[in-house]
Order: sequence, then C-alpha cells, then structure tokens
Amino acid sequence: MLLDSRSLTIGTLFGTVILVSIAEMYFSYFHDRKLYTKKDTWTNVYLMGLAFLINLSTKAGTFFLLDYCYQFRLFEIKNVFLYWLTLILIQDLLYWILHTSGHYIRFFWAMHVTHHSSSYFNLTTGFRSTVFEPLYRVFFYLPLAFMGFSALDILYAYLITQIYGNIVHTQTVGKLHPWIEYIFVTPSHHRVHHASNIRYLDKNMGMVLIIWDRLFGTFQEELPEDQEPITYGLTHQPDDTGPVSTVFHEFFALSSDVRKAPGWKNKIKYVFCPPGWSHDGSTQIAKVLQDELREQENKK
Repeated sequence: MLLDSRSLTIGTLFGTVILVSIAEMYFSYFHDRKLYTKKDTWTNVYLMGLAFLINLSTKAGTFFLLDYCYQFRLFEIKNVFLYWLTLILIQDLLYWILHTSGHYIRFFWAMHVTHHSSSYFNLTTGFRSTVFEPLYRVFFYLPLAFMGFSALDILYAYLITQIYGNIVHTQTVGKLHPWIEYIFVTPSHHRVHHASNIRYLDKNMGMVLIIWDRLFGTFQEELPEDQEPITYGLTHQPDDTGPVSTVFHEFFALSSDVRKAPGWKNKIKYVFCPPGWSHDGSTQIAKVLQDELREQENKK
C-alpha cells in the first residue's frame, strides 16, 4: 500500500511537470518567445529516454547496494518528521557534492555535459539528463544508508527532489520573494547555472536548497538582463549535434587531450582536473577566467 501511494505521488508530480511543460510551450509560441525548438526538445526527450533505460537497468543494483549498507547503519532516527527532514537535508547536500564533482572533475563533466549542451533553457531542459549518472550516483548517497535511512526512502526522496529540480528550468518565472531566493533554488538561480557567461560558470549547484552554494562559495546571483544578458549552453558548443556526439563529444575531446599530453602526470590531470585545465595554459579553468574578469572590471 505504501509503495502504491508513493508511486501514485511520483506519477502525479511527473504528470504535472509534463502538463506544465506543454503549457510553457504554448506560452512561448503564443508570445513568440522562441524558448523551444523541435530539434532541441526532441534531443531532450532522447537523452531522457537513454537515462531512463540506464536507470531501469541499474535500479535493482542501486537498491540492493543501499539496502546492504543499511544493515551497518550507525544510528536510527525514530521521530518521523525529524527523519524525513534530515534525509532531505543531507541528501540535498550530497547531491550538491555530486553535482559539484560533475563540474570540477573533467571525467564526471564528460558525463554531465549533456545536461548543459542545449543553447535553450526551458522546462524540457530538466529532462536533458546526465545519461550515465545512474551508474555512479549511488556511491554519493551511500552515507545515507549508513546513517539509518532505508533504501526505499532514499530513492523516494531523490525522485521527489529531482522533480523539484526539473521545474526550476524555466525563463517564464522571474525572481521570487527574497527569503525564498535566499533559501531555495529558484528559476533565477538555475538560469545562472545553465549560463555560459564567464561570471556564471560553475555556480549554483544545489537541487532544492541554495544555502549550500552560499556556504561553500559557489553562489552567484542573476544580474539584470540589461547588465548581463544570459547566453545558455556550453562555452564551446560541439559542431556535431548528432545523437552520438551529443552524448560522447566531451569523452572524445578528453581522450584526444590525454593522448596528446606529455607524460603520465599530465594525462592524469586532464582526467581529474577541472574542465579547461591544460598542461600548456592554452585553455583555462572557470575560476581563472573569473579572476581575470574581476581584474578587468576593477580596472574600469
């Protein structure tokens, strides 16, 4: 009965996101906002389908690994309210770590880059999944099992927070009340996250709460459009946007950089250093580019 109730809740929420996405499509068309294109939307659906298949094939393994670790839990929280509050808070923090790893470690970025490869930003962008994330996501969430949270609850909480993460992919909602903007991830925060502007790179990693970014120095407020117009997508969009290249183009680039790098030390650095790192300084990581941008602005 509990499982049926949870499935119904997730199905209802997911269906609502689909309906809201269709409504945003209509809004965009009616007002000529050009927020959607057929090719981009179908690419989002294609990537969501790939991620769904990998999720489906790994779900049993994910559950059993979490369930196995649950046997070695260090403590249990008896109070139901405190249990779920703690689960959501810690899971959101662990997601922040997972997401940040996807931006600061190039090997993980090669998988996460698909989510950022669209030059459009709309509700279907939330379905533009990090295709291979289901293969390694569980290892970031193992601490939850050791902390006394059951596998089923961990997976359920993840799905609920993931749905929240989908609905902030929109340009049709402006900034919300200041206290909401201070605590929660909002569409404004997530527009920054998907921007390719130097100032906005690798910012606002949270799923539900923006407080982790405020605490750990990865927060960036969205500036007024007349001050900093947002450009969505990657700093260097791939020339080939076919179905294979969309998923693997960064792996191809990483492999090429590793082959050309002199010495094993540099080869390993290409894999584990942030995107943009190069052994000869021909390309720079986001932090260096942002430092240079600040210096230029200070000189004005």
